[in-house]
Amino acid sequence: MHREEALALLQEKVSAPNLVKHCLATEAIMRALARRLGEDEELWGLSGLLHDLDLEMVGEDMSRHGEVAAGLLRERDFPPPGVEAVRMHNAEGLGLGERTERFHLYLAAAETITGLIVATALVLPSRKLADVKEKSVRKRMKESGFARGVRREVIMECEKAGIPLDEFIALSLAAMREVAPQLGL
Repeated sequence: MHREEALALLQEKVSAPNLVKHCLATEAIMRALARRLGEDEELWGLSGLLHDLDLEMVGEDMSRHGEVAAGLLRERDFPPPGVEAVRMHNAEGLGLGERTERFHLYLAAAETITGLIVATALVLPSRKLADVKEKSVRKRMKESGFARGVRREVIMECEKAGIPLDEFIALSLAAMREVAPQLGL
């Protein structure tokens, strides 16, 4: 599957503009992680792009989130490691480190940090991603309830998979800044 095909699939299945932007941000982070780790940038990037493909389709039944997307991707002959990462990404880091490949851990951490970085940008007077500092992201991680749905332990999966938190935050910020115009930030 090429990026154009993946983007068309995402736009077919996802109507919420903010969810599409979230997927674009996650794609950027996953591509940066793949480059840093010497992994398959296309596979990791497309998995980041498509990780929430089914979110609108499952509605309130979050127990199906990931499974439905995995089924759609299998039908399109998406590579099995990407299918499995998309299927597992929402498991929220509860002991995943012992049972899961680092690809899965990084997808969970990448999708989670996008929310934290966007929430950090939105409380700034400028509301711009360019003004977000790494120390601000670390500080926000410690604030309970700062960004609904952002769980620190999922972001910490990056350390289990081999990248220190400070480096992961810096890499994520840099990757998101590259796509900031597409994100409206």
